[in-house]
Amino acid sequence: MKKVIIIGGGLGGLSAAVTLAHAGFQVRLFEKNQHLGGKLMPVKLGSFSFDFGPNTITMPEVFKGIIEQTGERSEDYFEFLPLRGHTRNHFPDGTQLDFSSDPEEMANEIKKLSSKDAANYPAFLKEAERLYGMSERYFFPATFQSWKDYLSPSLGLALLRARPTETLHHFFSRYFSDRRIVQALDRYATYIGSSPFKAPATFSMIAHLELGQGVYYTKGGNVRIADAFAALAQKYGALLQTEAEVEKILVQNGKAAGVELAGGQMFEADLVILNGDLLSAYPKLVEEKHRPSFTDAKISRFEPSISAFVITAGLNTHLAGLKHHNIFFSGNYRQEFDDLFDTQSYSQEPTVYISNSSYTDSTISPEGSNLFILVNAPALSADGELQIDPEAYKERIYDFLETYGIDIRSHLAEERIFTPLFLKETFSAYRGALYGPSSHRKADAFLRPANASSDIGNLYFIGGSTHPGGGSPIVTMGGQNLAKRIIKKYTS
Repeated sequence: MKKVIIIGGGLGGLSAAVTLAHAGFQVRLFEKNQHLGGKLMPVKLGSFSFDFGPNTITMPEVFKGIIEQTGERSEDYFEFLPLRGHTRNHFPDGTQLDFSSDPEEMANEIKKLSSKDAANYPAFLKEAERLYGMSERYFFPATFQSWKDYLSPSLGLALLRARPTETLHHFFSRYFSDRRIVQALDRYATYIGSSPFKAPATFSMIAHLELGQGVYYTKGGNVRIADAFAALAQKYGALLQTEAEVEKILVQNGKAAGVELAGGQMFEADLVILNGDLLSAYPKLVEEKHRPSFTDAKISRFEPSISAFVITAGLNTHLAGLKHHNIFFSGNYRQEFDDLFDTQSYSQEPTVYISNSSYTDSTISPEGSNLFILVNAPALSADGELQIDPEAYKERIYDFLETYGIDIRSHLAEERIFTPLFLKETFSAYRGALYGPSSHRKADAFLRPANASSDIGNLYFIGGSTHPGGGSPIVTMGGQNLAKRIIKKYTS
C-alpha cells in the first residue's frame, strides 16, 4: 500500500491519519511540537487546566464520525456534554442576552430586549439553516484539487444562492433592530477571523450551528478529541512522531517524493499531505521555483485573518458572574474591527471573551476557575513586530473587565500571556493569524486555496487556510474528505 507522510498533527492531519491508516495505507506523521492537536493544545498552570484551542465545540457528529468509521465506539474515547444555555453576552448598558440552542428559550431571551425581534427569530433561524444546508451539501464534502473543480453548475448556483454580496452585519440587521442583538450575532464573524462588516452573509450558518444544533464541551477538556484521534491512528498502524520538524518537502521530477527533517534525516513517500498554514508552511518547505502558481508575491497579497491576545488565568475562587462562555462587549464594535483590519492596531476598548470550562467540569480545575481570556488582535505587522506591550495590554483588559464587575486581580493564582508572536512561532501561523486568509474578499471566502498543489504532483493540503476553511469540525472534515479521495484514487 502507498506510503503517506503527513506534515503537522492538527485535527485535520490526525483525521486524515486515522482514515488512511484504517484503509491500510502506511502513514507517518511528523509534528514539530511536543503535543498533537495543533491549536487544540493543553495548557497546565499549577492545578489549572486549559484548552488553548477551540473552546466551543459544534458539530460533534464530525468528531464521532472519525472514530466510528473504523467500527469503534466514539463513547469509548470521549464524551460530549451539551450546553443548552451556553453563552452569556454582556453589554455596556448593563443588560445581558443568554444564547441557547432551545428555540423557545432563545426567543424569550430576545423578547427581554425586543418583542419585535423575538417575532422575527423563527424566520432568522430558518434562513440560517438553509444556508448551512447548502454548505453541508455543496461545500463541506468536496475536495478541490484544481480550478476545474470549481466549475460545477450546481456549485455555481449554490454560490449565487448563498448571499455572497451581503455582509453578515447587514443580514443580521434585516431580522433584528436591537443593536445589542445584532452585536452579539456579529461576533460570529470572528469564528472565521473576519469582520462582520465585510464578511459575506453566508457565514450566518454559524448561528445555525450554535443556536440550532447546539454547543458542546468534551468532558475532561476538548483536548480529549485530539488524544482520541492520535490513539486510534496509532492503533491502526500510523507512526506519529512529535518534536520532529520538517524542513523541506523533497520534489523529484515534478512530484513530492518525501521530506527532510530539521536534523537532516530523510523519509521517502508516495504522497505528502501538508497540514498547516499554507501561507507560511508552503513557501518555507518548498522552493519558489517548484511552485510557480503560488509565488511569494501571491502569498503577500492575501489579507491575514485576525489573531488573538490570550490570557490563561487560574483563580482561587469561582466568580458568580461567569457561565461557561461569556462575552463582554465594547461600546463601539465597528471601531474595534476598523482598528483590527484598517489600521492593524489593538483596540483600546476590546470585546473580551472568557471561557470558564470549570463551570461545567470542576474536575479539570479543582481549586478554582480556569479562565481562558481572549481578545481579538490584529495579525503581526509585515515585519513581524508585535504592536503592543503585552503586560500593559493585559492590565487594560483587566481594567475593562472590572467595569463589568469581573475582578481578576484579587483572585489570581496562576497566569500566562499568549500573543500573536506565540501563534506564529508555535503553529507557524502566517503573521500570527488564526485562520490564514480573512474571508473579506469573495475569492478568499468561497474559493480558498485548493487541496492539492497545481504545480507538484502527489502533494496535498489540508487545514484552516485551505478548503473547506477554519474551525475545528471543518478542518477535521477536510482531513477526512481528502483521505477518502486518496483512498478512492489508489484502491479503485
